[in-house]
Amino acid sequence: MIYTVQVKVMPLKDLLDPQGKAVMGGLKNLGITNVADVRIGKHIDLQVEAATKEEAVAIAEEATKKLLANAVMEYFEIEVKERLTS
Repeated sequence: MIYTVQVKVMPLKDLLDPQGKAVMGGLKNLGITNVADVRIGKHIDLQVEAATKEEAVAIAEEATKKLLANAVMEYFEIEVKERLTS
């Protein structure tokens, strides 16, 4: 089976997010002042071939830990969105 797995990678809440701060400044310059904070991250879709949903999550987690996210600066969330037949 082929599973669509979504990985959301975000900067740790305690760390400065320079991209988020730049967007926040841009919003204020545009007169949009009721946004309290902006955090910029990555959204990654993986098409994973696996026997089960749990195996697809495990494969995505390994890929994320080894390549897609920096554990020192980022956290991640994994969600299986749909199952496609192969």
